[in-house]
Amino acid sequence: MVHVQPRPGAGETVRSVAGRDAGERPRAKGLSGGSVGLLGSSVIGISTVAPVYCLTSTLGPTVGKAGVQMPAVFLAGFLPMLLVAFAYRELNKALPDCGTSFTWTVRAFGPRVGWMCGWGLVIATIIVLSNLAGVATSFFYLLLGRLTGSDSIAALDGDRLVHVVTCLVFIAAATAVSYRGMTATKGVQYALVGLQLAVLALFVAMAFTKARSGGLPGSLDFSWTWLNPFEVASFGAFTAGLSLSIFLFWGWDACLTVNEETQGSEKTPGRASLIVMAALVGSYLLTAVGAQMFAGVGDKGMGLGNPDTSSNVFAALAEPVMGKVLGVLLFVAVLASAAASLQTTFLPVARTVLAMSTYQALPPSFARIHPRFKSPGPATIAAGAATGVFYAGISFLSQNVLVDTIYALGLMICFYYSLTAFACAWFFRARLRRSVRDALFRGVFPVLGGLVLAAVFCKTLHDMWNPAYGSGSAVFGVGSVFFIGVGLLLLGVVLMELMRRRSPAFFRGEVLTRSTPVIED
Repeated sequence: MVHVQPRPGAGETVRSVAGRDAGERPRAKGLSGGSVGLLGSSVIGISTVAPVYCLTSTLGPTVGKAGVQMPAVFLAGFLPMLLVAFAYRELNKALPDCGTSFTWTVRAFGPRVGWMCGWGLVIATIIVLSNLAGVATSFFYLLLGRLTGSDSIAALDGDRLVHVVTCLVFIAAATAVSYRGMTATKGVQYALVGLQLAVLALFVAMAFTKARSGGLPGSLDFSWTWLNPFEVASFGAFTAGLSLSIFLFWGWDACLTVNEETQGSEKTPGRASLIVMAALVGSYLLTAVGAQMFAGVGDKGMGLGNPDTSSNVFAALAEPVMGKVLGVLLFVAVLASAAASLQTTFLPVARTVLAMSTYQALPPSFARIHPRFKSPGPATIAAGAATGVFYAGISFLSQNVLVDTIYALGLMICFYYSLTAFACAWFFRARLRRSVRDALFRGVFPVLGGLVLAAVFCKTLHDMWNPAYGSGSAVFGVGSVFFIGVGLLLLGVVLMELMRRRSPAFFRGEVLTRSTPVIED
């Protein structure tokens, strides 16, 4: 029989279930339980990742690092993410809590590690929210310019003040929708996710067709060597590309952060995460191959390595691949992708902040739930405000904020995903010898995934000190990517120490305690 022997804290309830892992029931937070099914959870995961937005922002920079091996780098980024997804699935079975990485790492490693893991998730989400708003703004003005035939309207995105103000409007609108809870969030996601995947499939089909017809400058014939990661020019180039590839898959864990609102909270979120991962890797590989065959990897013209278009590849390829009329659909798809993700990406950050506040790791005001919408209202508003301030501030510090924050985002993702993967193996350490399945899915796979991400974290940390890493911009003589990534982690340490003085009970392990399933023969 398996049961849990935690050191109980005030107000905690412990359950023991024969024949399976048992953990602490999540503290009631007031969220709308049972409002999301398997399809809805999968759609939320895909929407949060925003595949069309991610591709237009990442295809160019990845080609710049890995060349024609871009598809191989995408595949390499998928593998550790899949291994970490197994860790999330197993932890969610035992401890279905909307705090996910924060809650699980506290239970495995204690309050300090757990707090920093939660901070890593929160700040990664704020970074990606700012990028989502930026891409949504760019494509909003590009789309208006195409529809009206006005170059002056399209050029408005180049005005720094206009761009930032429009981004803030998008952030405010997404915050308002998320504030209204899961019902409002689900209402627009099915159409937006369906639209972007359909347009992406059309783009891939037309890119393949035109590339195979021949006669295109820079186009390439498909080669299976594109899927071989060992042919990347250098290890440094591979790890830089891998960091970008990992960014492509970030967000699938949104399926888990709505677990307390999902039907079958112990199993459905884990299944949804694997569905999302399968859909993403398939669409990414097809798009990478199709775009590379059509445009090539050169640094001139339509080449994916052209620095003038690398941060927004679909803007350059929309009309050449799909024509003037259908090309507008790709602009609509990117805008829909960014807008949909901007809305759903508030879910993980708001629910992580809610959980941290519920367990006294953050001020209690963030634990309040809106009585009508059953949403973490104060946490959602705080996330929106932080995103707006972050984006406005960084926009005036770096001319290449989109590229640099994507590189910094990879650092954050590796940080909290690897900690969560290691937490899985440590939390279930007493069970790993019970069966081959337990050894693999709760031990070997999570540790391997965590080690790969930890290695990428360390290598990226070393490389990003150089201002040439990322966009090449610098702050106080240090690469801006390093400034953004490490500076935000250090900010987390400072905030944690401030919270330790305000809420000593949590940091003494009296509220959310360390525990592990123990085997009784």
